Amino acid sequence: MIRITKLFPSLLLCLLSVLATPGRTELVFGPGPEGPGNALDAIVAVVNDDVITRRELDAATAQIERQLQQKKVQVPPQPVLERQVLERLILLQLQTRAAERNGITIDDATLNAAMENLARRNNMTLTQLRQTVEKDGASFAQFRDDVRRELVSARLRQKMVDSQIQISEQDVDNLQAQLASAKNSGSPGEPVSGDNGAGNSGAGSAGGREYHIAQILIAVPDAATPTQIEAAKRQANEVLAQLRKGTDFRELAVSSSAGQQALEGGDLGWRNASQLPTLFVDVVPKLKPGQFSDLIRSPSGFHIVKLLEVKGGGAAPSAEKPVAARKGKGSGPASGAEQSAKSPQTVMTQTHVRHILLRTSPQLSDDEARQQLAQLRQRIQGGDDFEAMARAHSEDKGSAARGGDLGWVVPGMLVPEFEQAMNALQPNEISEPFKSPFGWHIAQVLERRQGPPPPEAERAQIRETLMRRRSDEEWELALRRLRDEAYVEIRLPQVPAGATAPPAEAAPTAQKP
Repeated sequence: MIRITKLFPSLLLCLLSVLATPGRTELVFGPGPEGPGNALDAIVAVVNDDVITRRELDAATAQIERQLQQKKVQVPPQPVLERQVLERLILLQLQTRAAERNGITIDDATLNAAMENLARRNNMTLTQLRQTVEKDGASFAQFRDDVRRELVSARLRQKMVDSQIQISEQDVDNLQAQLASAKNSGSPGEPVSGDNGAGNSGAGSAGGREYHIAQILIAVPDAATPTQIEAAKRQANEVLAQLRKGTDFRELAVSSSAGQQALEGGDLGWRNASQLPTLFVDVVPKLKPGQFSDLIRSPSGFHIVKLLEVKGGGAAPSAEKPVAARKGKGSGPASGAEQSAKSPQTVMTQTHVRHILLRTSPQLSDDEARQQLAQLRQRIQGGDDFEAMARAHSEDKGSAARGGDLGWVVPGMLVPEFEQAMNALQPNEISEPFKSPFGWHIAQVLERRQGPPPPEAERAQIRETLMRRRSDEEWELALRRLRDEAYVEIRLPQVPAGATAPPAEAAPTAQKP
């Protein structure tokens, strides 16, 4: 994307060179009679003070086409696909600028660490990861940019949404009672399995079901008029009618959905009952694999959810591996977890650990945070008290008050970066500074033991369940608000009649100030 405020001096130079050089072609803005090779680059969208160019759109569209072909999903007509890809580029651009306004940046050291961690999680070296990416026809430089944007988006979500969410004890009590009631009644849709953001409690049963789901979202804006709502509902009913006639769900998601996963066929991955979006909780357990719901209304618009597969709880096992749950973003490392199916009697390694956290900011870079923690580590090794250092310096306020103590933790309780560093330590050993989604840490293992999950883990797991649900819902709304409040001028030709694409009424643009 190009900042318009920086564009005009370069445009002037381009135009002067065009005038001075016979046979050169003109720079084209938006649709026009240009042919292949006849335009330097066309502007296909204006997003506040930025532009998106034809070259950027073509590259992104080609990448999505390759992905759809690999998944054997029929590629929609080019104008429809381009409009969908352009909407994704617009939203990415808006997130980038929102991150800049909030002082969020990802430096090369952080990006390199994330790339190495990504390779390690896939049992590859960095060289092998690069070869795999390029084998799929993608540019590794573009892949790095995509990872950087994901990191920026995660930090923006943490600041805009997750840091604002409050889960009360009453909220935990209510869900705990609901889960206990469902478990006692034998309902297959409700048990919660395994570990969580603060403990591996086995709050449900080992046989709890997991659901592989997908959705189509026909969006409506904030403060939508009755006309806009009716237009979105009409389109949603048209999509529902096509599904009932046998049209492939993934194809319609790619061409019609306004959801973040539209270009992945609407695939939301594997979820157990506790991970289902609130509006799907009462719907998905009643579906059979292959079935889809009627329209479901939410503040975001009209949803259609499809159950692709189910496993556990007496269901036929799936050969497909479940998608790991997103790591939550809380006040410290003990905020996210992959879901598992361990029972309450499972014996596992428990670790008593404490840490000191420093968060990066416009005033504290990654290098500065790492250096400060290295100095604190040297002081502690030289005889200073870890507990006192944590109280004075740690930015995880919850654990800082306890001298950095995170208590007893079990596998899956902490984000992978923290757990990996912790598992490499011997009792009383202090780690080198390491990076997680929350910032930079040093950690010390105090002791280890074998035993069942601690009793307080169940409530922590339920709290994280609620956190995940609200985070997903609030982030979706935050992105819709970003889009609705932006000035966006799309300069693509109109989608031909009969083709499917998100209606203009579902995503109106604000007037430019």
